[in-house]
Amino acid sequence: MKKIIAFNKPFNVLCQFTDPSQRPTLADYIKNPGYYAAGRLDKDSEGLLLLTNDGRIQDQITHPRFKVWKTYWVQVEGDITSAAVAKLTEGVALKEGMSKPAKVEVIAEPKALWSRNPPIRYRATIATNWLSLAIREGRNRQIRRMTAAVGLPTLRLIRYSIGDVSLDDLQPGQWRFEKDD
Repeated sequence: MKKIIAFNKPFNVLCQFTDPSQRPTLADYIKNPGYYAAGRLDKDSEGLLLLTNDGRIQDQITHPRFKVWKTYWVQVEGDITSAAVAKLTEGVALKEGMSKPAKVEVIAEPKALWSRNPPIRYRATIATNWLSLAIREGRNRQIRRMTAAVGLPTLRLIRYSIGDVSLDDLQPGQWRFEKDD
């Protein structure tokens, strides 16, 4: 039976099942053999990671030709201007070329948010704010580079949804079977 696992990847966990340096990996949380990550989140990012035991499903989730929207909650340093939102919405210049246009919304700190260990740095004189940012591509550290390009360094990055699958009430380290194929 083919299935998808929705996993809330904690901060500082690698998106792989082994690590020669013995850092935390997916194997510390998911004991189901034959499942592989459909996409990646860097160790500094948190949130939704989908795993599957079917290569076709993995391709449909990750390949840009399928144009699956991935939505992130992004805590940024600084005040979010309408000009910054407009640039993100239109696409920003990255070293390998323009990013595709994003769906961007300024949001309040998400109510379902969990505390992070270690917490993000706090500076009393610099405001932090939140964005909901959705993209259809997945370049290396793309969200962080996009927000930096518009003068809003990312402090915390949480993937909330991939297509129609979202974190809902999953806490860090928890997972659920999402659907049968």
